[in-house]
Amino acid sequence: MGVLDIYERVPALDSKIAKHTMKEQISDKIAYLICSGFLRVGDELPSERELAKTLGVSRETVRGAIQTLAARGMIEVSQGARTRVARTDGFVLSEAVTTLRELKNYTPQTVFEARRVVESAVVSDAAQHIKPEALEQMKDLLAVQATLFDDPSAFQISDREFHEIIYQSCRNPLLAKFVSDLYAYALDVRRLAISRPGAIARSYADHQRVYEALAARDPEAVVAAMGSHLMTVYTTSQDLELAD
Repeated sequence: MGVLDIYERVPALDSKIAKHTMKEQISDKIAYLICSGFLRVGDELPSERELAKTLGVSRETVRGAIQTLAARGMIEVSQGARTRVARTDGFVLSEAVTTLRELKNYTPQTVFEARRVVESAVVSDAAQHIKPEALEQMKDLLAVQATLFDDPSAFQISDREFHEIIYQSCRNPLLAKFVSDLYAYALDVRRLAISRPGAIARSYADHQRVYEALAARDPEAVVAAMGSHLMTVYTTSQDLELAD
């Protein structure tokens, strides 16, 4: 997977029905990559031209997104040189990414319960309507994930894409929007949790069960598989917060 592929494949953190500008959506994509740990201090961003072509937007839109992040101190723009990541410390994902700021007012327990309810409805519907090509995409992602047990940042990017395929297979775009935002809550904590020994292997095994239930088009089985996966994610994240 090339560097530009990552920028394209990270889903926008707000769907088409959300009232956020394209500039905000692009800056959110880059902020997500920085806060999730995929981009590190000193890493170069692709050129404005490359990003504009990859993301299907104008160079002016990309420039505006970069200026937004530069004003926050996340990236550094230098004349005649590539834009680089300037800082990763001190940024909380729920603050850095526009669409997540309002979720910070809720407790992790409240967000988890909301996600469990909404995601159950979403995956149940997806099991009945998911397209063969979406299942193929998930199968390909699982093959990639099997090689990422020692790369938490790359696994987290792939994890988001895996879940997003399911969300987009639901016929209700509003539910898909809700669950996508809920997924992104506390990703900075989950990034640390997924770095613990055995955590990626457990998530990968969960993904396998979710995929198998979707491929069988079994709503009850996929709700159970996803429920088990969400509980694992929640308890490991909570254990980490308590340890801190």
